[in-house]
Amino acid sequence: MTMVDVTGKPKVFREATATGTIKLKAETIRLIKEGKVEKGDPIYTAKIAGVLAAKKTSTLIPFCHPLPLTNVKVEVEVLDDSVQVVSTVKTKAQTGVEMEALVATAVSLLTVWDMVKQYEKDAKGQYPSTVIKNIRVTKKVKGSL
Repeated sequence: MTMVDVTGKPKVFREATATGTIKLKAETIRLIKEGKVEKGDPIYTAKIAGVLAAKKTSTLIPFCHPLPLTNVKVEVEVLDDSVQVVSTVKTKAQTGVEMEALVATAVSLLTVWDMVKQYEKDAKGQYPSTVIKNIRVTKKVKGSL
């Protein structure tokens, strides 16, 4: 096993966008919208977590190259029954930033779950309706800006 050798590849502009959602109870969505989540603001916290996660991707995924990220943007939107995260990562490097965008999105969604889990549990302490879904790369750019 080894990392892919990118030594001979030129550094070029690269960008990737990943998205995903977390389905939440109506009551939890209301608490988020009204700023009444006991742990604090899950939207703001998820944005910070996503940026930090993108920067740590190569330490989480064994054969992922450490990249000099030039921009990480994490957008979080509260919808009617879910929270959607869209993460865009940019670099000028020899390999792409899809994994960084995916990790930013996944960790942002996990952060939302962590911030609101007390409201999502049922009487048995389970999460019957909380679902993280559709994490995927929605855009990839290689080359010119």
